[in-house]
Amino acid sequence: MEQEKIGKFISACRKEKGLTQMQRAEKLNITNRAVSKWETGKSMPDVSLMLDLCGILGITVNELLSGERITMEDYQKKAEENLMELQAKKEKAQGEYKAILKILIVTYSSFFVLNMVLNYFFPEVRFNDLLGLLSMAIAVILSVKWFFKYYEIKLR
Repeated sequence: MEQEKIGKFISACRKEKGLTQMQRAEKLNITNRAVSKWETGKSMPDVSLMLDLCGILGITVNELLSGERITMEDYQKKAEENLMELQAKKEKAQGEYKAILKILIVTYSSFFVLNMVLNYFFPEVRFNDLLGLLSMAIAVILSVKWFFKYYEIKLR
């Protein structure tokens, strides 16, 4: 799915109906900035709004996701393409999520083992505080990075 193509299609359909961004936003109980982001391809409508949006624009969800009008002959083919693309995006996001979890597990395990080894060989020096802060900093950095990557994927 090409967000810019979909955005242009949403804009064209809105204009065909003679609606402003504000009017459409009011009908969907959202801000006109959200509508603007859809039309510029910066984001996609939330799934919970798609049926209402399609009803207002007089199009099908399949046409919305394709970013174009679809003839009845092409409808089944486009529906399958859209479903396959959505499934591929979901699998990619799940794979990335699992990879991040593996990184976190390995990182924490490594810090735990390192802490045990250092405390065994240097019992008079306490490394718990330093390693705890270091592991917490890495966890925060990885969590923030994952958060932004996850939401970037979700918006595409």
